[in-house]
Amino acid sequence: MGEAISRTPESRTAALPPPIEERAEEAGPPVARTRLARLRAPRRPRLWFEVLLIAVSYWTYSLIRNAVPAHKDTALRNAHWIWDAEQSLGLAVERGVNHGVDSVTWLIVGMNYYYATLHFVVTIGVLVWLYRWHPGRYAAIRLVLFATTGVALVGFFFFPLAPPRLMPDMDFIDTVLVHRTWGSLASGNLAEVSNQYAAMPSMHIGWSTWCGITIAALARPRWVKTLGVLYPVATLVVIVATANHFWLDAVGGLICLSFGFAVAALWYAASPYRLPQHIASPVARRSVPGRAAQPQAPAATGQTARAPAAPETDPPPATPLASGPAETADADPAATGGPTADRPGSAARRS
Repeated sequence: MGEAISRTPESRTAALPPPIEERAEEAGPPVARTRLARLRAPRRPRLWFEVLLIAVSYWTYSLIRNAVPAHKDTALRNAHWIWDAEQSLGLAVERGVNHGVDSVTWLIVGMNYYYATLHFVVTIGVLVWLYRWHPGRYAAIRLVLFATTGVALVGFFFFPLAPPRLMPDMDFIDTVLVHRTWGSLASGNLAEVSNQYAAMPSMHIGWSTWCGITIAALARPRWVKTLGVLYPVATLVVIVATANHFWLDAVGGLICLSFGFAVAALWYAASPYRLPQHIASPVARRSVPGRAAQPQAPAATGQTARAPAAPETDPPPATPLASGPAETADADPAATGGPTADRPGSAARRS
């Protein structure tokens, strides 16, 4: 005979799948890793926040830069050391370029205005372009600029450096004073507003190279890419011709820019220019690697989540009919479909 299988409530509970939270903890990453993935995920920038962030950041940068003690003697001594190092390399070209360009009035006046204005105009223009056309890459590339500018403050503090135009015994020409151009905080009446001995590293080169790389990497027209490549080269000529920097200051600016790219690459685990151009949709962001699966809410408002149904138990087997010699003998052959035996009177009925 078959035997019915009964299951106790304890066995039914053990057969249930584990809760969603427990499965997420087993399969998903730690909470700290999930939060880091959320911070790294690109988000659509907000205009008011970006304007406020850039304004406050530049104000803070200028405040710290100008608060660095102006050690004139140390700055002049470092300037002579830089000049001697360039002469030992046979690359002390600043004085020749300065005097040569100063002899062409229209050219040096244009360079003075270039130095005073494009440093800000082009940088802000690239930020606006990124915000509008490359929102997915905006935050990462902006981080490069901020990290570059931040680390430059270390150089201003620990290595004060006078620009060539402030070296009295080296016969450099202060082109802003000579040609009376406006807009520069480095020379003239506005010189007291800015720290005159913060020439190393050159942020004109750091920012212009950041702009040039960004334009060359992301712009589509070939002529725009070419302008991106030429922009930092032209800036190098300008800072040397106006006697505002040594060319070694430009090397310092490139080192700071390399630091900025390293910070962004470590934070986003990729080159800023290889990130998606646009922000991913919310559905796509849920599938970011390293994020734990989240339980889904009910489809309609007011519905309650149903508990998993308990596994069904096997139905009890049907009880088989007892069979024996006596029942077989008494059974009606007609009912069972078997052959009928002759009984008394059966022949009479057939006739």
